[in-house]
Amino acid sequence: MAGEVYITRFSKFFPNDPISNEDMEGWLGLIYNEESRGKALVMRRNGIDNRYYALDKNGRVTHSNAQITAEAIKAIFDDDFGLDDLELLACGTTSPDQLLPSHASMVHGELKGNPIEILSSSGSCCSGMNAMKYAYLSVKAGSTKNAICTGSETMSHWLLAKQFNSEAAKLDELNERPIVAFEKDFLRWMLSDGAGAALIEPEPRGELSLRIDWIDMLSFANELDTCMYAGAVKLEDGEIRGWRDYESNEWLDDSIFCVKQDVKLLDKNITAVGTQMIKDITVKRNFDISKIDHFLPHISSEYFRQQIMDETTRLGIPIAAEKWFTNLDKVGNVGSASIYLMLEELFHSGDLKKGQQILLMVPESARFTYAYTLLTVC
Repeated sequence: MAGEVYITRFSKFFPNDPISNEDMEGWLGLIYNEESRGKALVMRRNGIDNRYYALDKNGRVTHSNAQITAEAIKAIFDDDFGLDDLELLACGTTSPDQLLPSHASMVHGELKGNPIEILSSSGSCCSGMNAMKYAYLSVKAGSTKNAICTGSETMSHWLLAKQFNSEAAKLDELNERPIVAFEKDFLRWMLSDGAGAALIEPEPRGELSLRIDWIDMLSFANELDTCMYAGAVKLEDGEIRGWRDYESNEWLDDSIFCVKQDVKLLDKNITAVGTQMIKDITVKRNFDISKIDHFLPHISSEYFRQQIMDETTRLGIPIAAEKWFTNLDKVGNVGSASIYLMLEELFHSGDLKKGQQILLMVPESARFTYAYTLLTVC
């Protein structure tokens, strides 16, 4: 396990043209023909100006998750490294197109090529980092000579008004205002579609590569309740009841398959737990966080920027504002793809210099998992 591992190429793919804040409901539709009451509140705080949807303006699907992932991967290939050279494909996503077959299997089917090893990592934002770590360890161990890892989302398919209209109609029949709960409406204004890919190899390639120094990941599900979920209902005691325990008519009547967020639990834990983890890493790895040159945090909303700055300062590990790099305003919150999209943009920006260090932070609110990675520019 002594070999070094490098990210040698990045690529991305966005479906269709960017969509502004003003146009969002034109694509997603109105729930029961009423404008969202929560949209303005959410948009004032998240700092997102544009996002991408794998939809046309009539709400029809234009791309599957497997298709946008395959398109991102194809942009990796050239005459020096092609599809037939690939040995491992590791794909992470929150929003696969189906329960079975796995997401990576479907992406492999889109790509064609040779038989290869595949891995599908599920979950939320950290699923892309799970894929990266698997690829990193495989190449480091010499199990494969190379790997491509991805993060991708087509969350818009879950956010369409038609996914909620049955619930709104049921509320109307009960003489209640047909407005879905804020925990369901909240994420409609946060999420975006897109895919990012990275090539992992045991040697640098070309003029610029990023050495993976370490990837640390921890789940805190042992002590924290579920915060973001889909295909389930959160009960009053905090337990999760999955979709298989409900009648099929309830799936629509209660919007069980929509993605939901416990915003109070999110606000209480996402920053505090994550910043304590990086504090612990600085001790475990004897890592001087002040020496990093670039900090790439996956934040779902600009609302969390000041929280992270305040908490890291309180813990004695402040990260200067000028070291931060995000593209949330331009591409939105793309879940598992977000960290790939930030890295791809920084990698091709011309701002990296050899010897610089890049710290990645990826929190996942589903049941609170965190990933931190240190990269060195080579």
